[in-house]
Amino acid sequence: MHISGKVQSGFEPVRELFTRSLTSKRDRNAQLCIYIGEDRVVDLWATDGEEPFSPDSLVNVFSSGKSIECILLAMLADQGLLNFAERVATYWPEFVGTQNNKDKLTVADVMRHEAGLASLNVTLSPEQLTASALKQNAVGQVLEQHPLRFPRVSGSPREYHAITRGWIANEIFRRVEPTGRTMGEFLRDEVSTPLGIDVFFDVTDDQAENICRVQARRWGSQLLDSFVPGSQARRIGLTPTEMLSRTRRILPAIRRRRRMQEPMPMTGMHEERFGTFDSAPWLQAQVPSAGAKCSARGLAKLAAAMANGGAINGQHVLGAMGHEALHADPIVRKMTIMDNRFTQAGLALFHDADAAKGPLEAGISLGRDGFYGWMGLGGSVFQWHPQRRIGFAYVPTALNPIDLFNERGKSYQKAIVQCLDDAS
Repeated sequence: MHISGKVQSGFEPVRELFTRSLTSKRDRNAQLCIYIGEDRVVDLWATDGEEPFSPDSLVNVFSSGKSIECILLAMLADQGLLNFAERVATYWPEFVGTQNNKDKLTVADVMRHEAGLASLNVTLSPEQLTASALKQNAVGQVLEQHPLRFPRVSGSPREYHAITRGWIANEIFRRVEPTGRTMGEFLRDEVSTPLGIDVFFDVTDDQAENICRVQARRWGSQLLDSFVPGSQARRIGLTPTEMLSRTRRILPAIRRRRRMQEPMPMTGMHEERFGTFDSAPWLQAQVPSAGAKCSARGLAKLAAAMANGGAINGQHVLGAMGHEALHADPIVRKMTIMDNRFTQAGLALFHDADAAKGPLEAGISLGRDGFYGWMGLGGSVFQWHPQRRIGFAYVPTALNPIDLFNERGKSYQKAIVQCLDDAS
């Protein structure tokens, strides 16, 4: 791997970990960017040299985009336009349905993955998800009368809305935003352009040329990593025994979903699978929960703004009211196979103490104590730590779906915290 970039004095252990953790056979390309306060202390990128890649390359970050949704809604709350405790139907009167008390769902319910719309009975096309089609209610009309379905096994209303949460949030957002802009338009106008960051829900033709496509590694290759002494997988705890333990807990949930035989959420997924999100037909579609195209530099600067009370280098993203709303009222509930904690705006909050609940809780939480945010399928991490003023982003192009909680990225979070502890 060709490693480029720099770190400030005192953060050399992060570079050392980055260098020894990456191999061309396994990792392809990766970006790591970290802020402490308003200073960019780590700015590293690596490539195997087989395709153009730079620190400004755009990569699909999957569910890391969910935290961007949270920030955008908090920006409306900051203006007094939205209350997370208010019913969705207050802002969107047609969102009522005919059953399941749909009219009682709150915005916070949606953002905490408790809306009963984790999957839809239709497949959406990229044409339905362009900004112009969204404004013509192409997706809104699907959601307005769609029935709700809550999980039965867990006894909790919380079920991961992997793709659909962003579609619902976008419909709420554009009805509340005074000029009727979609999340993608607002993000570009009010966040990405003012901050000078590459963080987008939809991309222009020019920006599309800067996309480095993701590629999922084979499951067998990922499993083999766990058997290799000294491998990164083993260093972060993904041993064969741990893999087996996790698989036993996860398989029942996967089997239940397969038995439901639901349609794919997006056209082309049977053929492209994970590659759907950065395939050409979908680049101008808005899939906020799974289709954000970003660089680690862009995400880390946005994370730094959140870690610093809503602003960075004189650029304000959130005022005090919006920042409080974004992080307020974290509630713990079971989500299908494990407990987790989401604020009213939909941010996860991690505590090391949760590791005692089980191996899955340990995998997602241990080493992230005090961080807010989320992560993307098999790779990216976009999180921040207000107390330590850390803004963190890790963006790889090689996906390891078996690394459920992105513990590759978490290893760098632990390293940066250790550097701060060593300096204190």
